[in-house]
Order: sequence, then C-alpha cells, then structure tokens
Amino acid sequence: MAYRRVAQLRNYQQFTSYCESAGADLPVDERAVFGKESPLARPYAYRQHDFSNRFAILPMEGWDGASDGGPTDLTIRRWRRFGESGAKLIWGGEAVAVRHDGRANARQLIINDRTVKSIAELRQSLLDAHEARFGSADRPLIGLQLTHSGRFCRPNGPKLEPMALYRHPWLDKKFQLEDDDCLMSDGEIRALIEDFGRAAALAGRAGFDFVDIKHCHGYLGHEFLSAVNREGKYGGSFEDRTRFLRETVELVRALAPGLDIGVRLSAIDWAPFHAGSNRIGEPMPGDSHTYPYAFGGDGTGIGYDLSEPKRFLALLRELDIGLVCITAGSPYYNFHIQRPAIFPPSDGYLLPEDPLVGVARQIQVTAELKGAFPDLTMVGSGYSYLQDWLPNVAQAVIKRGMADFIGLGRMALSYPHLPADLLAGGPLQRKRVCRTFSDCTTAPRNGMVSGCFPLDEFYKSRGEYERLATLKKEQAAQDA
Repeated sequence: MAYRRVAQLRNYQQFTSYCESAGADLPVDERAVFGKESPLARPYAYRQHDFSNRFAILPMEGWDGASDGGPTDLTIRRWRRFGESGAKLIWGGEAVAVRHDGRANARQLIINDRTVKSIAELRQSLLDAHEARFGSADRPLIGLQLTHSGRFCRPNGPKLEPMALYRHPWLDKKFQLEDDDCLMSDGEIRALIEDFGRAAALAGRAGFDFVDIKHCHGYLGHEFLSAVNREGKYGGSFEDRTRFLRETVELVRALAPGLDIGVRLSAIDWAPFHAGSNRIGEPMPGDSHTYPYAFGGDGTGIGYDLSEPKRFLALLRELDIGLVCITAGSPYYNFHIQRPAIFPPSDGYLLPEDPLVGVARQIQVTAELKGAFPDLTMVGSGYSYLQDWLPNVAQAVIKRGMADFIGLGRMALSYPHLPADLLAGGPLQRKRVCRTFSDCTTAPRNGMVSGCFPLDEFYKSRGEYERLATLKKEQAAQDA
C-alpha cells in the first residue's frame, strides 16, 4: 500500500494535494480557528435545548461491563472522560442491550430492572465530571443507545448465537450459519419491540434525555432495512421493513411520554469484504452479479444510492424524530467504509482504498442528507481518521451546513479533551491524537476490554497491553 499517514501531511498544501491525488473530496479550511470564534463554538438550538458547541461523543462500547450487564469502574472511567470532553451532545454513551440474548459480547451493558440504578449512576458520573470542569449552567444532552445485536449476538462468550431476520447468502457463508434455526418469527419480533419499549421507559427513569433506536452497523435494527426477501409483516416492502421502527416508536411514546427519540443510521452499506489477493480487501464472491442486501446501496455492492435513506429520513420526520446520527456499513464485514483506519483490526483485511476516501464518503453522504432534510438535526461520523486535520475539516463542514454536529468516536478514547482544548483556544495535544491503530477493536475481538492502548497510560499499565503487543507482532509477521 502506498497510502501516506495523515501525521506526515504537516501543512495545508501537503494535505490538500494528497487528498486530491487519493480522490478524497474533503471540505477543509487552511486555518483552524481555536477558541470562542471557532465555527465549532457556534450555538445550536434543538427543541428545548440550547447547545454551546458543535461536538458530539459517539457511542463507544468498552466491552468492560459486569456479567449482569451493569457498569464497572472501567465503564465509569470512560463515561467520566466523555463528560470532561466539553461536548454538549452525548449520543448514547455506548450500545446497551435491551435484553441478555441481544448482547454483542458477554460484557456489554444491559438495561433492565436490576441494572437501571447503576446505569442511572453511570449517567450521573458523566454529568458530575462535566460540571466539575465546566460548571452546571450548560449541561450536555445525554442519550442512551438501545440495541439488539441480531446476527452478531454473543451473549455468553465468544460463540456466535445469532438471531437473524433472513438467510443472507454472503453473511451466512462468512459466519457459517447453516440452517434456519436462528431466524426470528414475527411473534418474536413483536416481543422484542416490547423489550425495547420497557428499556426506553427505564432509560427515561434513569434520567436520559433521549434514546437511540439503533439502526446501524449490521445489528438487528439495521438488518430490518435490508430484509427485502423476508416474508411476513417485517420484510419485503419499505413499509414493512420499517414496521419495527414505527411500532417501537409508538410503544416508547406510550410507555415513556416526554422521552425524546433519535436514530443512528447506517445510511449506506456495501457487500461483505474479505481478504483477497495479498490480504487486500475485496467483496466476497456471491451467487449473483448483484447485491440486494445493502440498504442505501446501488445494487453493485460497492456503491450507494440515497433514495431509500431519504425515504427513511422522511419517515423519521413524520414520526417527529429530529435527532439523526449518520454512519455507514458495519465493523463486522466492511469496516473500511464504516471506520476508516490506516491499520486494520486483527480480524480485518488490508485496505482497498485510502482511508481519507472513506472519510470523505461519509461526510458527503451526510451533507447530501442534511441538504435534503435541513430541519433534522444531523450528527456526522468518521472524523477520527483526520487526526491533526480534524479541526480544519470539521469547521469547514459546520460553516457550509453539511452537518450540525461533529461526532467523535475513537478520538474520544485517546483524546477525550480535544473539544475542550480546541474551544479553550488550543493548541491540540498531538501526542493524544488518535492515529487509528485499531487496538480499540483488536483487543475486544480477542477477548480483552476496549481502550486506547497506544496512547492512554491507564491502559498501557493493564495486563492486556502485553497480550495485545504479542498479538500484533504475530499479525505483522503474517502480513510480511
């Protein structure tokens, strides 16, 4: 691969010239403005809440919950750091399962009658940390992302225990699903909707301002949108593929009146990728020359069409859902379009495109959707790979109205205080900037907690650090 690292692009000319040569059409200002004059410090009003800046913290799961689904000291530490970030929108904190069998791993948080008190305390710890640093007059809006992991459930350990909506020729092959035992019936889906409703009511009781009915990254909510071949009332037509959302929203509003609702959406998706020649990622071979299972796809498996995503956003507007967070793809089968990174996770593949192209794609998709729905409040994703150039691109996005909030994911693990530093006048701490080594993904994929092992001294002192270093050496030898 001839891709240059972003850290090597030290001035505006180098960065923009390289972006042009890579085919990454990014908005970028030559000078990043720090302090109160920054476009990222512009106020924003959403319904009854006034925001004093344009930063959001995206859901970042730590794989560090207790066996019963409650938070641990590691979880509390991450959430306190989210509060210290200075971001005024906390989108979900992290994915929280609505019931045990929907966990993506055995250490994912669950919200139920037993854990609601500890999850309320987790939220309060974030608020306390925010107030200690910034005062109590300008508190963040905090949501809780509700999820069921669908075909990626691993509630009891490393073994996959999928609950899927339809037989998927590509993903069934990739994850070795050989029969129909994992397929959910319409009755099981209705029972799950009731679980979402109960979970939302508990989230409201715990003090959260909104819940995110998760529709992204290949998990169950997202899979409904691609269930074009499913029979019954939850698949086939667009109306039936969005029935889960509509019925869930109706129940949440009945059980938790006054609780706001948002949706994080994989607005585009591609075919599953695998390591091909020289371990470079390429689409998996399928049974046909078309790929019908990508919501927001163009049928080729490697392109997008925003017709249905726009129809989905129109539905959100009809349902009076005004908070939308845009993302793409899935970390399980096409991570490079979802989470651009120069270094792939241990179970990934070498990059088929420069990560800056993936960043530009997400920014462009979000901008087109924002342009079509200016009344919706939209959070963008994919910014961490920009590294030192994140402020320059982010402020250009806000100035041009291409998104309302800049979402920080991995960056919030390595450098949670980036928003606070930028808004206080800078400069940024370069040694804290996420360099997308993918350790925060490689570690949990190998049974460890997630965290920034390269840059956070706290995680460097843990036993997983040496295990992870050994694993990476073995992977480098394999790639050589």
